[in-house]
Amino acid sequence: MNKLFTATLLFVYFLGSAIHAGAKPNILFILTDDQAPWALGLSGHPHAHTPNLDKLFQSGAYLPNSFTVTPVCSPSRVSTICSRYGSEMGVTDWINPRAEPKHGLDPKTPTWPRELQKAGYQTALVGKWHLGLLDEQHPTQFGYEFFMGFRGGGATPFRPELEVAGQTLKVNGLTTDILTDEAIRWLRLLDQKKGPFALSLHYRAPHARWLPVREADWEPFAALDPQLPHPDYPDLNVERVKRMTREYLASTAGVDRNVGKLLDELDRLKLAENTIVIFSSDHGYSMGHNGIWHKGNGHWIVNTPPKATKNIPKGQRPNMYDNSIRVPTAIRWPGVIKAGTVINNTVSNLDWFPTILAMADVNLDDSVTIRGTDITPVLKGKAKTWNDDFYAEYSTKHQSHTDMRMYRTNAWKLIRDFRNPERDELYSLTDDPEETNNLINSDGDQVKKIIVDLDKKLRSKMQALNDPVLQ
Repeated sequence: MNKLFTATLLFVYFLGSAIHAGAKPNILFILTDDQAPWALGLSGHPHAHTPNLDKLFQSGAYLPNSFTVTPVCSPSRVSTICSRYGSEMGVTDWINPRAEPKHGLDPKTPTWPRELQKAGYQTALVGKWHLGLLDEQHPTQFGYEFFMGFRGGGATPFRPELEVAGQTLKVNGLTTDILTDEAIRWLRLLDQKKGPFALSLHYRAPHARWLPVREADWEPFAALDPQLPHPDYPDLNVERVKRMTREYLASTAGVDRNVGKLLDELDRLKLAENTIVIFSSDHGYSMGHNGIWHKGNGHWIVNTPPKATKNIPKGQRPNMYDNSIRVPTAIRWPGVIKAGTVINNTVSNLDWFPTILAMADVNLDDSVTIRGTDITPVLKGKAKTWNDDFYAEYSTKHQSHTDMRMYRTNAWKLIRDFRNPERDELYSLTDDPEETNNLINSDGDQVKKIIVDLDKKLRSKMQALNDPVLQ
């Protein structure tokens, strides 16, 4: 009798293991808004309070050389969802609802949520969309069965107006908390028998404005005298940088607390072992770095900004600094990626589409154009070769008017502004990783050769993409 009982238990165990092994993984895709690569305790920042994010980043793969191809909201989100450059899809800057209320991503565009939906995944988006306000541009037209959040780019940090069950309502509470609670509610109501899930949670934090936050999130920073990245930058408005740093880090702490709450819920629901967790941001951020704050459409934070030019208003500093294009990124993939893995290869948000489909073992029709690369061989340690060169673009059209194109290697970065060539930049990332010394006008033969080489690669990429700037 005991032998029969034991055999039965073993049969049930191995049957359960086989079913689990053959099951498609769930996908939890967490995207923050404006989170800098340095706004992470694990990155070595002296004041960042992110214990939950640090734990997540250490539980799988930390990718410190992860980038966005456009350092502003809407075009970055285009690249994230469909693996195309914003210039290809007609979205080159953040979508301004007042200036362009009908502008957005074409609903016919292939996306990874739609491909997962077709493969039987239950899909949902909670939070920020910012790819069009019209009904035909609604997230449910791109593969998300469920949506709760806001279609535009803006939401207040407290008592936001959100789309709930198709209606716009003012919801009481802190926005980051509200979105997390909704994601948890969706997970709790999930019928796991209907198939795996792919849940995207797009926070608005730590996008300005940063306050109010919970008292517990503010407390570590209330009396903080923060260290500044470039405290000796000429004419820097030090007090303003310090105040904004405190508020920014407190908003980031609110994200951290909520990510911890969400991951705890995965454990409680016994979903963690078969759920791939991806964490990233739409772009980076500067806070006093190089005398500016904000992202690719940066603002000077000096007492007396440089004078305006024809296309650059006073106070503006469009840029492609690493702090704008680099994003904090981690992937937890139970049973595949070992805890504590650090991957230094260069990857970008273009890679999410092919990578997520590979993770889910979903094939993509060869007729679909994608610009990214499946990084699962890198994650598994099986990539024999990898190209760390990186191309990015940003044509600003709101606060300023630029056509910036960038080519980056591990050692050098060239930035061309085809609308304002006097703004061209070259940085030695080996000798000057903080990009403080623009070498574009250097007389040295070696530098000139590097400029020629990078310029050739940059223009070749533009031609391959049929970049309208070259038209």
